[in-house]
Amino acid sequence: MDRELSLEFVRVTEAAAIACGRLMGKGDKIGADQLAVDAMRAAFDSVNIDGTVVIGEGEMDEAPMLYIGEKVGAGGLKVDIAVDPLEGTNLVAKGLPGAIAVIAIAPQGCLLHAPDMYMDKIAVGPKAAGKINIDAPVKENLKAVASAMDRKVEDLTVVILDRERHAKIIKEVREAGARIKLITDGDVSPAINAAIEGTGVHMLLGIGGAPEGVIAAAALKCLGGDMQGRLWPENDNDMQRALNMGITDINKVFTIDDLACGEDVMFAATAITQGDLLHGVNYFGGGVRTHSISMRYRSGTVRFVDAIHKYDRKPLLIKR
Repeated sequence: MDRELSLEFVRVTEAAAIACGRLMGKGDKIGADQLAVDAMRAAFDSVNIDGTVVIGEGEMDEAPMLYIGEKVGAGGLKVDIAVDPLEGTNLVAKGLPGAIAVIAIAPQGCLLHAPDMYMDKIAVGPKAAGKINIDAPVKENLKAVASAMDRKVEDLTVVILDRERHAKIIKEVREAGARIKLITDGDVSPAINAAIEGTGVHMLLGIGGAPEGVIAAAALKCLGGDMQGRLWPENDNDMQRALNMGITDINKVFTIDDLACGEDVMFAATAITQGDLLHGVNYFGGGVRTHSISMRYRSGTVRFVDAIHKYDRKPLLIKR
């Protein structure tokens, strides 16, 4: 896959972040999401790919843009695309940290076509790759990760969505001695943080969106991390949805290579609100500043892109 495309994909996530960031803290999550979708879809029109959205805003009758099966791009390399123009709609609406605009890209057939339902997940960074087991007790996974990272369990920080369904694992993590960072929304960013030293995050646990699991897996694959997931259906409709997507074994444990496979996996994200890894969108007189991450599995490259988008040509001294 052309290395030049990696920066083109950053331009796509930048467009979504810049558009919806204007509504940060204004309580309009639907409006913010729509701005992100519109901007991301428009930005794809100038990227030289023949792309198919495999994870997006929903089915064709549910979403007018970036729906599953939609073709995007100006023509070129055939790829599958997983998108979340605004991961963390509530975070933007409330002005809370951790919202991102994100895409994952791979050759056709290399991203799991995950149904829109829940997935139980465990994610870690490179040092603990190969050491996790989603079927093992929480305490055993924590011990394995701590050993791999040459730490004590008490030194680990685990990110978990603050949901009633996680009461049991929260209790088990606390009993094991690890620290917990509870989040309100958006588990893609914490999964990435677990794979990058210095973020203070060492593991992601719990049940979140299955589509977001695929996107996170693409990032973790590029970073050398590890992830396992299992679909978590709530009802018969979820079971049928999985079957319609070709998943016949609802209890199957998906490895990171089941979720995102091949040598040409790519990932891009731009922060909308402030996060542990990336700075949020910052508007100023005459322009806007964005902070993004771009990854390619084939080259092992991880780039941080700190960009200024100027609306005029006057010289500016930019401060965060």
